[in-house]
Amino acid sequence: MGSNVALFFATSGHSGVDRVVKNLMLEFGRSDNYFDLLSVRGHGPYLESIPENVSVRPPLSRSKRTVLPALALYLWRHRPVALLTANHHLNRAALIARKLTGTRTRIAIRMGMSLTAKGQDMPASKRKALFTSMQRWYPEADAVITPSKGVGDDLLGIVGISPHKLYVIRNPIVNERLYSLASEPVDHPWLTSPDCPVILSVGSLEPRKDFSTLIRAFANVRSRQHCRLVILGEGNERKQLLRLIHELNLNDDVDLPGFKQNPYPYMRNAAVFVLSSRREGASAVIVEALGCGTPVVSTNCPSGPAET
Repeated sequence: MGSNVALFFATSGHSGVDRVVKNLMLEFGRSDNYFDLLSVRGHGPYLESIPENVSVRPPLSRSKRTVLPALALYLWRHRPVALLTANHHLNRAALIARKLTGTRTRIAIRMGMSLTAKGQDMPASKRKALFTSMQRWYPEADAVITPSKGVGDDLLGIVGISPHKLYVIRNPIVNERLYSLASEPVDHPWLTSPDCPVILSVGSLEPRKDFSTLIRAFANVRSRQHCRLVILGEGNERKQLLRLIHELNLNDDVDLPGFKQNPYPYMRNAAVFVLSSRREGASAVIVEALGCGTPVVSTNCPSGPAET
C-alpha cells in the first residue's frame, strides 16, 4: 500500500500551469500512492477526469491569503506523509501550518517565477516584504522545486535556501495527450486559410505577458507582410489591448478569441508562435508550440525561454 500525499494548488484555471497540473495528475494516477487534492475556492485546477487514487477535498478557504487555519486543521487530522504546494501564499501557509501543528509531514514547495524579474515589477516595500517572508520560511522546506535553473539561482541568491534542497524539475508538457489534442480540428477561419500566415501567441492578458509590445511589433510586420495575429487568453488587459488594436487600425488582422481549453490545434496550424513576456519561470507554451511542430520566436526574458 502506498503513502498518502497531499497536493495543494491554486491556479487561475486558464493558464499553462493548469495544463501542467493536468499532466501531473495523469502521472500521479499511475502511482501506487494515494493523493488528496486540496484547493482554494474559485481557483483551479479544473480537471476533466480524476484518477482513482486521487481524492478531491472541499476547498479549504475563499482566498489563498486566508488558508492557514484550514490547512493546519487538515495537517493535524490527516497527517499526510508529504505535501506539495505551488504558490508563495500556499508555500508559506504550509510551512507555518506544519510548525503550528508539530506534524512530521515532509513539505516540498514549488516556485515557478523569476524572483529578480518579479521584484523589478513591484514597489520596493512589497518586494522587501515578499523576499523577507521567503527568507524566513523557505529554508524550512524539505525540498524546493523550480522549473528552470534561472529560477533556482534566484532562490539560492535571494532566499538563501540550501543547494542540497533545490531540485530543478522541468514542467511535464509533451505527452500523447498533447498530440491527440493537437490533431483535433481548429475552430478559427484564419487558421484554415493557406493564403495568409497567422502569428499566434497564448497567455493571460496581463502586463507581464506584454502583448501590447507584440501588437505594436505586429503592426510593423503587417505594413510589409500580409499576415494576421491571434492571441488566445483572458485577463484584465483585454480592454486596453482592444483599444490599442483599434488605434493601430488592426481590427481586421488581430483577433483575441479568449481562453481556449485546447490551444494545440491553433499552435499546430499557426505559421509561427511568439512569446513576448517580460518574465517567465519556464515557458510551457514554448515547449507546447515546438511539440506541435511550430517554430517559435521569443523575448529573452528571465528566466525560462533561453533554457527551453
